[in-house]
Amino acid sequence: MRKLKNNELERLSPAGFKQAKKTPLIVILDNIRSLNNVGSVFRTSDAFLIEKIYLCGITATPPHKDIHKTALGSTETVAWEYVEDTLSLVKRLHAENIRIAAIEQTENSTLLHNFYPVKDEKLAVIFGNEVKGVSQTVVNEAHLSLEIPQVGTKHSLNIAVSCGVVLWDLFKKMAL
Repeated sequence: MRKLKNNELERLSPAGFKQAKKTPLIVILDNIRSLNNVGSVFRTSDAFLIEKIYLCGITATPPHKDIHKTALGSTETVAWEYVEDTLSLVKRLHAENIRIAAIEQTENSTLLHNFYPVKDEKLAVIFGNEVKGVSQTVVNEAHLSLEIPQVGTKHSLNIAVSCGVVLWDLFKKMAL
């Protein structure tokens, strides 16, 4: 077998990406500290044609060299918006009939592999701070909590890794 060259991968151009039909998924970053994590979320969102990213609270915004280092240009393709308060954003999305899922370990959470999105329903997934997770006030406003099953000794995954796992799982269920 031979590795493919980048020009053989048939990826979208930035203009083609902007015109492409998006996966009905919105990513919300709730007070993410690491700029490398933010850049990684942009890159993953580009890979799965995510509709939009909301950067909330202390989450840094492009342009920034540390975001760019991991985003590799995806800040120019994926739509994004800064919103100061995550809770007000969640309430606004509620009013737009968008289903809200906190990616968090909670009472009565749904394991990710057991969750199936409603066809043609837009879903917003919230990823929380590297130390504190999604804030409790935001969790209280979510329609549901999705949990990534883990069987090792650690209690959580890095936010960029969590985002990759969740977006791939939901993309498979929504778009493929």
